[in-house]
Amino acid sequence: MLILRHADVRQILDGQERLVADVVEKTYKAHDEGRTALPHSIFLRFPDSPRDRIIGLPAFVGGDEPATGMKWISSFPGNLEQGLERASAAIILNEAGTGRPAALVEGSVISAKRTAASAAVAARLFTAEPDTHGAALIGCGVINLEVLRFLRSELPGLRHATVHDQDPARAALFARRAAELTGLGVTVADTVGEALAAHRLVSLATTAATPHLDLAPLAPGSTVLHVSLRDIKVEDILAAQNVTDDTDHVSREQTSVHLTEQATGKRDFVDAEIGRILRDPASFRRDPARTLVYSPFGLGALDIALAARVHAEAAAKGLGVEVEGFLPGETRPS
Repeated sequence: MLILRHADVRQILDGQERLVADVVEKTYKAHDEGRTALPHSIFLRFPDSPRDRIIGLPAFVGGDEPATGMKWISSFPGNLEQGLERASAAIILNEAGTGRPAALVEGSVISAKRTAASAAVAARLFTAEPDTHGAALIGCGVINLEVLRFLRSELPGLRHATVHDQDPARAALFARRAAELTGLGVTVADTVGEALAAHRLVSLATTAATPHLDLAPLAPGSTVLHVSLRDIKVEDILAAQNVTDDTDHVSREQTSVHLTEQATGKRDFVDAEIGRILRDPASFRRDPARTLVYSPFGLGALDIALAARVHAEAAAKGLGVEVEGFLPGETRPS
């Protein structure tokens, strides 16, 4: 059993935005081609703390180098008040041929980067203005910082970001760090409406449990990367073009897409899924006069595919901690 620690994963993935985006794109295509097995995620909730949850995402990705395993990721928003990360994760990789556990991988870096890569790939595909110069980020946490890194990679014309958070001090700190890490000009918007109006590309990565945003300030043709899934009201979903990564998966757990399905009894407001568009760009027409909302549920296949790539790189470079005697019949340490 190879254990890959946080620092090991960072060493492999830091500065590798195009590599991560490439893994995400290939996995989305494989999913659309039916070369994945992707059961619904398992949500563990706690009666006395409804905001907290731990999610299990099992997946298999086929192809020349098949990968299988499960991500186990927690989200405890109250951790932020204690100076801890909101989310933490572990990924188990299994040998595709035997099912035996092969690696335990620290998963928070993989989870954040595959999420951000998915959003940035969508931004490249769907922005009505190909030479996009600015983006608004609402929610100043780890995910939107990664989103900005990946937007910088996928949109070479990007020059500026406007950020907003309910906590002004958090937004100011985020702005300084984002400017240092990306070299972009970053300003803080005092209100969410000001942020929405600033650019035609918006990333939502909040901890909201119910829809709360008024999208009226958006300019026509805006693209909204709805990473946090629960910010947008039913009427705004219905007014927009909608793209998902998997409509069946995202229509659960009171997401905005799920609420819209409950309100209408249909899913015909979803225009396309990103895997099909990546495989056949002509299958989808972007309407430059309407807002487009991309709602990625965050498929476990992305985590497993990226973790498998990290595992292979780590094994080749001698990174991680090898634990002997973990499984029956293996050599025990002396």
